[in-house]
Amino acid sequence: MGSRRVPVPKPPRGGGHLPTVEEVSAGGVVIRPAAQGFEAAIIARYNRGGRLEWCLPKGHPENDEDFEQAAVREVEEETGIAGSILTSLGSIEYWFTVPTHRVHKTVHHFLLEAVGGELTTENDPDHEAVDVAWVNLDDLERTLSFPNERRIVNAAQQVIADTL
Repeated sequence: MGSRRVPVPKPPRGGGHLPTVEEVSAGGVVIRPAAQGFEAAIIARYNRGGRLEWCLPKGHPENDEDFEQAAVREVEEETGIAGSILTSLGSIEYWFTVPTHRVHKTVHHFLLEAVGGELTTENDPDHEAVDVAWVNLDDLERTLSFPNERRIVNAAQQVIADTL
């Protein structure tokens, strides 16, 4: 499946001119068979405002990692689940502002098959994930906090319907 492009939101407007920082992450939808269909491992974390958000595991590539390698490592670190890449699900882009700069972030997502491990947040080196859960793909629409990640899950469901 080719890369899906989602319209990029305009950068936040505000008083003054903050420098822009480009960030790239990789992660994905790691699945396992369930009684009905498939389940995906997702994480919960607290945002800067203290609100709990359920999201797909992701993080920055380290050293010479490509996006696939980073996605596999990040999924395992944040969920405890070892995954094997099945296909690309495309990328999402968004903007946010921190006190010192604006961030334009691109996240490359992959569909992964769970091949081992057990759910845990204990191996998350940044301790960002505070909870992890298997959730049926059909329930992710109501569970995930961000619409752009729900679109990635819809792409995963389409790949599954077409190939598995």
